[in-house]
Amino acid sequence: MSTFKEGLQDVVAATSSICFIDGDKGVLSYRGIDIHELAEQSSFEEVCYLLWFGKLPRQRELGQLTQNLAQNRAVPQEVFGLMRTFPRDANPMDVLRTAVSALAFYDPDGQSAGSDANLRKTYRLTGQIAGIVAATERIRHGQDPVEPDPTLKHAANFVYMLTGKKPTPTAEKAFDVALILHADHELNASTFAGRVTAATLSDVHSAVTAAIGALKGPLHGGANIDVMRMLLEIGEVSKVESWVKQALASKKKISGFGHRVYHTEDPRATHLRKMSRDLCESSGNSKWFEMSRLIEEMMKREKNINANVDFYSATVYYTLGIAVDLFTPIFAVSRISGWTAHILEQLGNNRLIRPRAEYLGPQYPAPYIPMAQR
Repeated sequence: MSTFKEGLQDVVAATSSICFIDGDKGVLSYRGIDIHELAEQSSFEEVCYLLWFGKLPRQRELGQLTQNLAQNRAVPQEVFGLMRTFPRDANPMDVLRTAVSALAFYDPDGQSAGSDANLRKTYRLTGQIAGIVAATERIRHGQDPVEPDPTLKHAANFVYMLTGKKPTPTAEKAFDVALILHADHELNASTFAGRVTAATLSDVHSAVTAAIGALKGPLHGGANIDVMRMLLEIGEVSKVESWVKQALASKKKISGFGHRVYHTEDPRATHLRKMSRDLCESSGNSKWFEMSRLIEEMMKREKNINANVDFYSATVYYTLGIAVDLFTPIFAVSRISGWTAHILEQLGNNRLIRPRAEYLGPQYPAPYIPMAQR
């Protein structure tokens, strides 16, 4: 048996050509291209192409992909009908998990496992997950889902379906960059769950549903919800210092700090910090950024712990007018691109993922005690 590593920390479980991370240097790259370059120069559509096909698209290829995504955004009305039967106070991640599973019933390639069919499912799921998350917010407030606008890019269309209004250029750019930054992150918990499911030769919808289930947890995708709830609890800039000191003294966890992989600043936090500042200032409510910056400075000074991707994404989404409990589903709106890239890669060179466990139970052979003697 190999050496046991709790939580599989630093255990190499697969080979992949999709994402490279250097935690000591704070490097994150998709297909070898630095995340900073992608965030500053690319669109989410370009990143999708890069993740799925292994290279940046030419103009014609980007146009075709953008068209494919726009044409596959529609969510079957049967799925919307199912969503209307859910409790109004249902957790949006539970709604997303159930709705994505139901999509398999109505997918025209649902019974096909060929590579072309799986790619078409990838296009549909990328568009449909955005539609489901947007519709979740509207349905629970008694509103009808907004039909997607094929003339809008993915980021702008999501905001439009969510709010019924086309976003400002600043808001569109901010959300587009947020989607890029969250698109993939190697073998994180949800991606690994998706690959494990795909490795059994289950279908793409099942693999994505498994990934959504893993993403729901507060130790993964749910952390930015806790960050925003913390900021709302503090309430004012003047209360930050005393709140953090009291929290640290009582050994309370401060959400949005530390990372299993990065030992320096999370490179995604670099961009989200700037986006948070710009959005908060442009909205005329800069206190959320100011509070965040103060907390970050104190955590760096007191604990030498860096902010991660969740910390500033919370104020970015909140300033965009997104409900707090939708933060994690919005993670999925982006990460579907990475999940499907990994699922396609797994299926392209598949071997069942079946690790072993270190047994700590009673020593073998344990005696069997007959019923009369127990």
